[in-house]
Amino acid sequence: MIHTIRNARIVTTDSEFIGSFCYEDQMITDVSSGNTGLAGTDWDGDFLLPGLVEIHTDNLEKHLMPRPKVSWPILPAIVAHDAQIAASGITTVLDAIAIGDIDTDSLRMQTLHASIQGLQTAASAAILRADHFLHLRLELAEPKLIEMFTPFLQDHRLKLVSLMDHTPGQRQWTNLQHYRTYVTGKRGWTNEKVDGMLAHLLERQQTHAAANRREVVRLCRELATPIPLASHDDTTLDHVNEGVLEGVSMSEFPTTLAAAQAAREHQLAIIMGAPNVVRGGSHSGNISAKDLAKADLLDVLSSDYVPASLLHAAFLLQESGMTLPKAIATVTSNPAKILGMHDRGAITKGLRADFIRVRMVENFPVVVGVWKAGKQIV
Repeated sequence: MIHTIRNARIVTTDSEFIGSFCYEDQMITDVSSGNTGLAGTDWDGDFLLPGLVEIHTDNLEKHLMPRPKVSWPILPAIVAHDAQIAASGITTVLDAIAIGDIDTDSLRMQTLHASIQGLQTAASAAILRADHFLHLRLELAEPKLIEMFTPFLQDHRLKLVSLMDHTPGQRQWTNLQHYRTYVTGKRGWTNEKVDGMLAHLLERQQTHAAANRREVVRLCRELATPIPLASHDDTTLDHVNEGVLEGVSMSEFPTTLAAAQAAREHQLAIIMGAPNVVRGGSHSGNISAKDLAKADLLDVLSSDYVPASLLHAAFLLQESGMTLPKAIATVTSNPAKILGMHDRGAITKGLRADFIRVRMVENFPVVVGVWKAGKQIV
């Protein structure tokens, strides 16, 4: 059965127009501009956009630990996370699961296997609304990183591996006062604990990070289908050059203009956080995503820790000089392409019917309907 939507403000990869949209079963069958007079559901000028593609979110962690020191059951946390993802207009999500942490007592160290198994259980039971894949975030200074990572190398859901080093004093945390503010607030550490951890973390990095990085790159490259790699929090030219030599294809959250410029010169996809755009700057005191957008140094937005920020930030990118089609591409077609998901991410005939209805309320985009593969999920 063919379903028709008319009088919608459709945004494609290169244009924006009032028109009609048809889909049958799971596929887009027609996209037309103008008032065609077709019978169908009247969207009254609401936006029709592709379903959003989220490349990096650790939102699941907030549901696993809704308050400090409070652990929540895995499956209910996953279902709640998925509902929030879908309600934000995200139809494809890479759940960013951390392997290793700078805090050995953290939730991440305790829930790794249970989270990944829980996502598989939920998918097998057909209780998830969005399509869920894996983005494994590897903390390179973790002493047991390789033995923790290798069991997941053959997981068919694994779409991205990022190379992370959150050791205080470099990359994201060059400013130790920003680091101290973050961990005392989010993690509930005392200043005394911060002081005690700094020397330990530096020693751990010097002992394990370089060797772990070499082995991870080797493992990912030697697979029959190599796993895409992202460098994380590039700060200097050396950081970017190191990633290029290793074959990374993405620079995730570069912290300086120089690093972003180097990433562009090497044709790496540049990923920035949508909360950075919404807030007007980085919570770590690093480069503003809006400044990178103005310099045409932004390819993909990630909602990171606030799913609803993804769509909001895309619309805000117009303030940085982006056209709406180019801004929407940062949360739809661009991430889909760099992940090799060529069946989704755009309002184009022949692609999967992943789309969302968005209504502007006082210049704020509100998701009022979500469809994945032609089925309404919100």
